Amino acid sequence: MRRRDVSSAYSNVVPAIPDWKLPYKEQFGRFLLALASVAGGIALWGLASLGTNPLFLPSPALTFTSAIELVQDGTWWDSIVASSFRILTGWGLGVVVGIPVGILMGHFRWVRQMLDPYTEFFRFVPPIAFVTLAVIWLGPDELSKIALIFYTTVFIVTINTMAGVQSADEIRLRAARALGAGTLRTVMTVVVPSSVPFMVTGARLAMGNSFLTIVSAEIVSAQEGLGALIWTARNYGRTEWVFVGIITLGLLGYAFDRIVRYATRRLLKRYRVNV
Repeated sequence: MRRRDVSSAYSNVVPAIPDWKLPYKEQFGRFLLALASVAGGIALWGLASLGTNPLFLPSPALTFTSAIELVQDGTWWDSIVASSFRILTGWGLGVVVGIPVGILMGHFRWVRQMLDPYTEFFRFVPPIAFVTLAVIWLGPDELSKIALIFYTTVFIVTINTMAGVQSADEIRLRAARALGAGTLRTVMTVVVPSSVPFMVTGARLAMGNSFLTIVSAEIVSAQEGLGALIWTARNYGRTEWVFVGIITLGLLGYAFDRIVRYATRRLLKRYRVNV
């Protein structure tokens, strides 16, 4: 392809516009479409549950009734508060530790060579493998569950941040050095800003993995929490409680992700992060 053809091809590429920048009319249209999709999914669920044993597939009405019962006796709210506290604490600590470690590993070769064996080893060991050890070492209380969330978060954030640091524009790095910027100033003015989108992506991915981990941790050693609720439902043969726990996890994760995206847009406007 000739150079003129390449230029014309790239000139026809329109960058994607984030949903939050769309006109209100178009945002409302997308909301209605999503609402219709959810309503259709619930209708299909209801049809599938007709003539089916509730132990196998409870109906939407039965699940909703059970959710009301759990709300009224306080179980639902207590489970949300317990799981949210563990997720947000472990995830927050993982982000706070993972970002600086990722910056150091990405910018300094000797740090990367020293920590890379540990990163490459432990990131392939699932957190559920450490559940028993976490309970033995840290006890069955909150600390063991927070540690598992931290474990599942820190490696994801570290690797994504390191990738962002290594993708920094070499021309900008050379320009900073040519203007007399030292190592610290170069990192803060060139490396960190170019790595922000990677940090945000790593934090969001880690949030999803935190929800995967919390269920396993709470099933093994917890009296409260959404994972404990699901396990209790199994013991009592209340499949509808399992559905309530699963739906709550999905809605809670959706809400947390939206909060992270909103906070990122507000706090990092200068870096033009589109999430």
